[in-house]
Amino acid sequence: MCAAVPGYSPGFKRPPETLRLKRKRARRNEAASPPCSRADPASAPRPLPRPGRRNPFSSLDNAPRPGTRELQEQRPPPGSQAPRHPLWQFLDPLQENKSTWKEECSERADFATLTNDLHLPVSIPDVSSSPSTEFPADWSIKTRLLFTSSQPFTWAEHLKAQEEAQGFAQHCRATSVNFPQSIQEPKLSTELRCAFQQSLIYWLHPSLPWLQLFPRIGADRKIAGKTSLCSHDETLQQVLMSEWSVSFTSLYNLLKAKLCPYFYVCTYQFTVLFRAAGLAGSDVITAVISPTTRGLREAMRNEGIEFSLPLVEETRSKTQKNSETNLDTEVNSPETGKNTEDGEEQGVSDDESFSWLEEMGVQDKIKKPDAISIKLRKEKNEVQVDHKPESVALVKGTNTFILLNFLINCKSLVAAAGPQAGLPPTLLSPVAFRGATMQTLKARSINVKTPVHSCYNDIFSLEITGPVMPHCLHALTMLLKSAQRGAFSAVLYTHEPTAVFNTNTEQILNKETMCKDLTKCGLHLKTLDQLIQLPTLGKSSIRLLEMRDYAYTWKS
Repeated sequence: MCAAVPGYSPGFKRPPETLRLKRKRARRNEAASPPCSRADPASAPRPLPRPGRRNPFSSLDNAPRPGTRELQEQRPPPGSQAPRHPLWQFLDPLQENKSTWKEECSERADFATLTNDLHLPVSIPDVSSSPSTEFPADWSIKTRLLFTSSQPFTWAEHLKAQEEAQGFAQHCRATSVNFPQSIQEPKLSTELRCAFQQSLIYWLHPSLPWLQLFPRIGADRKIAGKTSLCSHDETLQQVLMSEWSVSFTSLYNLLKAKLCPYFYVCTYQFTVLFRAAGLAGSDVITAVISPTTRGLREAMRNEGIEFSLPLVEETRSKTQKNSETNLDTEVNSPETGKNTEDGEEQGVSDDESFSWLEEMGVQDKIKKPDAISIKLRKEKNEVQVDHKPESVALVKGTNTFILLNFLINCKSLVAAAGPQAGLPPTLLSPVAFRGATMQTLKARSINVKTPVHSCYNDIFSLEITGPVMPHCLHALTMLLKSAQRGAFSAVLYTHEPTAVFNTNTEQILNKETMCKDLTKCGLHLKTLDQLIQLPTLGKSSIRLLEMRDYAYTWKS
């Protein structure tokens, strides 16, 4: 390369000398060229313009604007119809060619910049529902809610000290407040404002104000750089874990007595949802763990915890049904016999499978795979689902108590190194428990103007941030139903590892009996009625929720 390029400096140690050689070479070329070529520059062929390289950090705000000539070329003729904007093509559910939009989106900006509409999520849900008076229970934890409406949210602003205190008292006493279908003056309704404060309360353990303890999965960046007192102090770690064990046991006892409907255990690797008997169509206590790994499942088996993998079993049953259907349709052929022989060969023990090496006398020269490798190969399908939603594990009945002891004594439950080292898992509950701290979700109202044709319309929004649990989402929608006169929409941001908690694993039982036993769990009766229903969302969660004329529609 050095010989091919004159003036090449491998280490770029002499750039001035290289530039000087280029200047001399340019002057020699000008002197050697005829005067006619210098006098008539228009006759010289112009190099073809090269397409400029796109700046990967550009957006609509800082991207270079095309010149007027390019705009005139791109402008359609007067008689033709202007092409549709790619944004509306993306929002159109009936359009088929989505590759054009994806190319335009990657070339220009992300979806949030294009819409400029109160931080809409990047992916638009495509599974919609028909209008209904109630939306299904969503067992995932939301990190942010964004409600929008044509009616203002002034009733949710600047709560008085007395209204805030009344909301705390209503929550602690589990007071249920019912509202009419429509409130004429929401801003003047003290009951509405107190109920709004009541719906924002949740209970947390441990409470370290200088650290954000939810979400825990993937939170190393947010926690990194902040002082962690327990990362290097083993005595403090033992004290924190001892207090955490007491709080965890207290929560389970409340759940067993049906005084707590559910709670979450959030570790840095996985999340566990404990549900009381009667919720989600189950007559026993259930615990759902997601995501799991082969090591965690093996440790649970060694502790005697019986569990199932609902999504893996569902896939196996579907595959088995398809194979049975194919066998019924196919005619008996030699291939069927081959498959049977293959299945019999798979059942041969590992020692017999290597017996042919001894017959050849080369058993010492060829290394046999160890027992762990053979076991991993047999469990290949199970290992492939690690860290995925399909790895969700379900524990039921008395096995949940064994799971409680397993989690308390599991050393890998707490990170040994990194920003979360020594931090106990986060406990989230809708009701108070021993060692818990009362927390409130953050709420703020935003007013924006959106262009519609030749004028601007006011759009009022209410933003809720924090760990939004299922009961809180339902309580807020009940308030908005009356305060916003049955018309609002919401964008829901889900903590993705918890979306799989909506998997249906049970059969519906006697609804009246279950609701009667859970009346003292601290939830509104309408919220309780929703959580009793069977989960219907599967591995997904509600992303968009809309109410029109007091009827819900949602997309997941």
